[in-house]
Amino acid sequence: MTRLWNDPADFADEMIEGFCAANARQVRRVPGGVVRSTASPRGQVAVVVGGGSGHYPAFGGLVGQGLAHGAAMGNLFASPSAQQVVSVARAAENGGGVLLAYGNYAGDVLNFDAAQDKLRAEGIACESVAVTDDLASAGAGERGKRRGIAGDLAVFRIAAAAAEAGYGLGEVARAARLANDRTRSFGVAFSGCTLPGAEAPLFTVPEGRMALGLGIHGEPGIGEEAVPTADGLAELLVTSLLTELPEGVAPQGARVVPILNGLGSLKYEEMFVVYRRVARLLEDAGLVAVDPHVGEYCTSFDMAGTSLTLFWPDEELERLWETPVDAPGYRRGAVAPAPERTDVPRASASAAEVPVADEASRAAAATVRASLAAVAAVIERHADALGRMDAVAGDGDHGIGMRRGSRAALEAAAAAHGAGAGAATTLARAADAWSDRAGGTSGALWGVILASVAERLGDQGRPEARAVAAGISAAVEGVQAYGKAEVGDKTLVDALAPFGTELARAVAEGAALPEAWAAAAEAATGAAAATAGLLPRMGRARPHAHKSVGTPDPGAHSLALITEAVANVLRHERN
Repeated sequence: MTRLWNDPADFADEMIEGFCAANARQVRRVPGGVVRSTASPRGQVAVVVGGGSGHYPAFGGLVGQGLAHGAAMGNLFASPSAQQVVSVARAAENGGGVLLAYGNYAGDVLNFDAAQDKLRAEGIACESVAVTDDLASAGAGERGKRRGIAGDLAVFRIAAAAAEAGYGLGEVARAARLANDRTRSFGVAFSGCTLPGAEAPLFTVPEGRMALGLGIHGEPGIGEEAVPTADGLAELLVTSLLTELPEGVAPQGARVVPILNGLGSLKYEEMFVVYRRVARLLEDAGLVAVDPHVGEYCTSFDMAGTSLTLFWPDEELERLWETPVDAPGYRRGAVAPAPERTDVPRASASAAEVPVADEASRAAAATVRASLAAVAAVIERHADALGRMDAVAGDGDHGIGMRRGSRAALEAAAAAHGAGAGAATTLARAADAWSDRAGGTSGALWGVILASVAERLGDQGRPEARAVAAGISAAVEGVQAYGKAEVGDKTLVDALAPFGTELARAVAEGAALPEAWAAAAEAATGAAAATAGLLPRMGRARPHAHKSVGTPDPGAHSLALITEAVANVLRHERN
């Protein structure tokens, strides 16, 4: 279990602070993550990797000469926000454009894609590569749906080596995609991991059994069987991976980089015993093992387990693979020392001035602030339960992410309201803060929801009920466009859509906002409960769809809790 923390919601931030203090020779902290503390040649493509915290040395530990130029580091098991990715990319960019590389998870795709769009709009050339090496998460015909696990190392290293060799952005992206096409992984776990502050692990495995095909965010495996001997495990891993060779690879005489990765608490000695048999099996299959890796490269807190990655380089990829690397969590070969960066990346400009608002809008801003206080309070009360609900088929981080997001939104709203902001500005600042601090899918979607409503409120006059209803309708459209989910996919949309429909109906029939909102909240609560009978078709729960039947979707449930909390505020103010 994870034993040491202060406030679990602050764990990721405090971890990054300590990591940078311990590795100042190689990394420097910037808003959103870390960048190299050493200078790179002008015009070199900047490789920016990223994902949730809790996987060390991924992702910050892979920043350094010969490897990544920067890492966007999200909350525990939650993707970094688009703002974080953009901040790190700006700090790392050196005139050659940016390649964004990350594991293929819904929140990462949402946020890195949004960051790519923003960077391009700013005139920074940008390409993206999502790693999809995990055999267990989708079949060979759906490789685009596979998760990225320990194969991240192969793709990141090739991308960075290509940049180091002077490739242009398009060629760096091509090399990274080729590496991804030639990387396969499969893993097992003997116990789950425990997030800081959690009372129990995200999943459990019966004594003497192991989970097959688990995810690195604590997602349970797709199957379970008795724990074999070390040799038996090696045979399972190798056999699983040799059933699907990359296109153009013939086993006899092929060269392969084996990476036996520890997931957090499996001892190196145990992995060496396993690798002894892996090496023999690869040799028996007619393969030539190149630069074997045994160690921790992509972990999952304290999970007891291991994964095997096979990276099949062609001549170009093998040449790039030999590029020396000096990063805090990964070193290979001898790197010529580079000068220290003399430019110090700074946070973006200080907060913009608060637009002028009239007295009526400032009064409405007080209601916005009170509503966000109620939201933060209800999330605080239910955060642990939301985490347990999410852990049934997902990664268990929903409570932590919602706690961080709602707290940040309240702080931003209080600061804006205290500075005299109107309703629109107060809620817009809260939207930005929620999205940035929470990260992950839910952080991005709640940023969309709050921003959509804020756009309809204005900073002059008290918002009318129809403006609020229009904002919620826009939020439904925005969430569906951004997250690609539909009603029935077992997501937040299953509660948000009926909430928006009922709110619009009640307002159109002449109901005042408190009554209309209360009726809509009741609809959202019923719809959220009904998600218990659905099979998830999107997100991290999709590979474990059957496990979630009987449990409501945590995103839909937390939205229902929030709508009820706001209904109470509006009801109280009406009285």
